[in-house]
Amino acid sequence: MGPTPPSERQAVPTLSNRASFWTSASVIAIALWTSGSASMVYPVYVAEWHITPITITSIFAVYPITLVVVLIVFGGISDFIGRRAALLAGLAAMAIGILLFALAPGVGWLYAGRVLQGIGVGLAMAPASAAMVEFTPGGPSNPRGASRASSINTAATAVGLALATVVGGALVQYAPLPAHLAYWVLLVLTATSAAFVLVMPRTTAATTTTERWRPKGVAVPRGMAAVFITAALAMAAVFAMGAMSLSLGSSIAKNLIGTDNALVAGSVIAISAVLIGTSAVLGRRLPARTAVAVGGVSIAIGMGMLVLSATGASLLAFVASSVFAGTGYGLLFLGGLGLINAHAPAHHRAQTLSAAYLVAYLTQGLVAVAIGLSATVTGLALAVDLWAPVIALLCLSASVVALVTLRRARVAVPA
Repeated sequence: MGPTPPSERQAVPTLSNRASFWTSASVIAIALWTSGSASMVYPVYVAEWHITPITITSIFAVYPITLVVVLIVFGGISDFIGRRAALLAGLAAMAIGILLFALAPGVGWLYAGRVLQGIGVGLAMAPASAAMVEFTPGGPSNPRGASRASSINTAATAVGLALATVVGGALVQYAPLPAHLAYWVLLVLTATSAAFVLVMPRTTAATTTTERWRPKGVAVPRGMAAVFITAALAMAAVFAMGAMSLSLGSSIAKNLIGTDNALVAGSVIAISAVLIGTSAVLGRRLPARTAVAVGGVSIAIGMGMLVLSATGASLLAFVASSVFAGTGYGLLFLGGLGLINAHAPAHHRAQTLSAAYLVAYLTQGLVAVAIGLSATVTGLALAVDLWAPVIALLCLSASVVALVTLRRARVAVPA
């Protein structure tokens, strides 16, 4: 028998660019749901296993710390092996981590699960973001396409966070096996997303480089220093805010609302996620520098309202905090991501995104541990009073850098 004709070898269906774009967006949503999957279950662990806030936040912090290591070693690997292969590897690691949470009989399993989740998200997030730019209508050279990719990317982030809190809260409150069932649901959706990734096109525009891959850390292309500093600081600021909301947000909301209903607490936390997605879609036409400047100020206001809510036990102030912080998160992340999408060369796009995510996740891990330690030693309210202003200052710094550094560098800053 002769060799199989090429037409028969390619009989497996391949997704269109549009379908691949939305599949990549689904990976980002799954990654953020994975990162926050335990947020509504933490109070269950506290009740059943009697763990302290520092244990909770250290479990949370294992994830970004692992992710940082993965980004340092494998940050640009999808620029060499292709987006599809990197996404499949990331989803596989996420699935194993989720499975460990679903079966966890004790705290040790949670640490192991977070390590696997960190590996998975570290492998998948930057390639998914890069793939969205490359599969967007008009291609990566289309400025409107890059803007649309940044906007939908941020919205997918919001969807993942909202599902983690609302669906997680509902399953914890009303379904059997409150410490396990939410993870089984997420595991099924992760497998479904992987099935779609499996039939994405094998290569993208970013995989045409002839260099041989080797671990070489993350790097920023020449001439992008001002852009990268602004983008990385913006993303670090929003991830620092996420460290507080994902690790202790459920406990904060329950204390303020005065209820043990996980769905109610999750719905209040989801207000912020809804505003993230809304601001990302409505702000997609803003210049990236403007989005970063306005977003940083908005989060700073939100952190101020959070302190007021903790001091006066005010639910109204907490909701206002969620509105300002969510809006600011969406704009700040949109602007930071938009800067890299607009300026990074295609063959280094994933590596540049990985460098920015590295800064963001390293900040998130350090802030999570610091907040947890403060909450254990001084109590939850005083920890909020201490760290909310720090996060606000970081966000305002991103706004100032966007207005000053980019202006001096005289770079174009489309969204």
